[in-house]
Amino acid sequence: MTASGVEQADEHDGSVTASGVEQADEHDGSVTASGVEQADVAAAPVTAMHRAWWRRQVLTVGAGLRPLPWRATRDPWRVLVSEVMLQQTQASRVVGPWRSFVDRFPDPAACAAAPPSEVVRAWAGLGFNRRALQLRRAATAAVDHHGGQIPGDLDALLALPGVGAYTSRAVLAFAFERPVAVVDTNVRRVVRRALSGRPLAPSALQQLAGSLVPGACSWAYNQALMEIGALVCTSRHPACDRCPLARRCWWHQAGHRHPDPASPTTRQSRFVGSDRQGRGRLVAALRAGPVPASELAAAAGWPEDVERASRVAATLVADGLVVVDSHGTARLA
Repeated sequence: MTASGVEQADEHDGSVTASGVEQADEHDGSVTASGVEQADVAAAPVTAMHRAWWRRQVLTVGAGLRPLPWRATRDPWRVLVSEVMLQQTQASRVVGPWRSFVDRFPDPAACAAAPPSEVVRAWAGLGFNRRALQLRRAATAAVDHHGGQIPGDLDALLALPGVGAYTSRAVLAFAFERPVAVVDTNVRRVVRRALSGRPLAPSALQQLAGSLVPGACSWAYNQALMEIGALVCTSRHPACDRCPLARRCWWHQAGHRHPDPASPTTRQSRFVGSDRQGRGRLVAALRAGPVPASELAAAAGWPEDVERASRVAATLVADGLVVVDSHGTARLA
């Protein structure tokens, strides 16, 4: 669930266009789409009137937000944990692990003091186990440099291990209620379809999204816009008849013109049969205890491919997730 230079959003009354990608950071006021092949079909600039309408429509969703547990807290640590867990993982899969994790590690100090293996065990069921180690490193940095607190400053957040542009702004928006744009996959889809009519460079997308965030009610606004993307303006089956933004949505009004401006430019590789699947199986086995070298291939799901299992195990060692002793027995770090 992320923003940039958005602190000035309420002071910016000029038109912000949803086109003009490369030049977005170099212009004040209107941003043009010069030199862009599809300029003649791009969405119109976002006027102050349109911006006000957009905010009102988005906020109508606020009363129907799903009761996700991290929405009931403003604790920066718990918000950070939720945002790291939600990366590439559906919210429904995160609810249980999030509750267990914050019960076990209620603050950065508790997480930083725990062995890495314990943090990885607490990450069970989420995948992408490197995130657990990164979160522990962020907790350690918070203890070492911020008195055990997650900072409320963008630069300080970005300095935490594993915290990037999205996560830092999500913490600012959802823990500190700062008026910054949180641009995750869902928000990106809504903005591209409704406003830009084409993919945007990250900086231009962030600028456009930031211009729409209200100075007040920013927490509710960001949550509501994410909800629209997650439940209404979905990737494969958008429910335009239920969308509060449909009346002024560029893509909807254009008759769902092909290609979909929200279409991803790259696709993740297939999971089944991949090294990622083998890594996940091996980490799951290691949560139960050490795995001797003779059982490594079976634990990874490739009993006949010892070489592949050994290679995948080596990547886990390189990531700091696993250690291997002199007998070849692997265990969580």
